[in-house]
Amino acid sequence: MVRAVRGVLVKCDPSIKAIIMSIDSQEHQFVVEELDDENLVIKENQLQELKRRLDEKLKDTQNPPSDSGSD
Repeated sequence: MVRAVRGVLVKCDPSIKAIIMSIDSQEHQFVVEELDDENLVIKENQLQELKRRLDEKLKDTQNPPSDSGSD
C-alpha cells in the first residue's frame, strides 16, 4: 500500500542543509527527500520542531560579539 506524506519544500544554502541533515540523522523524523544541494522536502507536521532544533544548533555555532572597548 502506498502512503503519502505531506511535505514542505525548504530552500537553503548547503551549510544549513548539512545541519538539517545532521539533525535528521539522529531520528529520521524530518526529511522526506533530498532533492539537490539546496532543496529538501520536510514533513509538514515536523517543520516547527525542525526550526526550533536548527535555531538551537545555530546559537551554538555563532560567536558572540566581542566587547573589546575599541570603536
